[in-house]
Amino acid sequence: MESKFAIDVDATYTELYDLLMSKHNDYGPKNISDSPGGPLNGLRGSMHDKLARINNLIDNSKNPEHESLEDSFKDMANYAIIGLLVLRGQWDK
Repeated sequence: MESKFAIDVDATYTELYDLLMSKHNDYGPKNISDSPGGPLNGLRGSMHDKLARINNLIDNSKNPEHESLEDSFKDMANYAIIGLLVLRGQWDK
């Protein structure tokens, strides 16, 4: 029998997967593979911007107008997955 934690993690992975696939359909692979300075540099910039947003919202107790903290953390998780795919040579070119 799976624990509640395992079920919650599985549901979160599914949510992240669905979001990543949806955004990949919107953006395509070129936004990562053709990033200035290479795909890892592009991911680093995107992750830096996302972390700066998270820090600003938390540090200043702000309520975002466009993107929730949850949305930002989902994006960070998916950037990490994309980074792994890039490192493994599995990201579309």
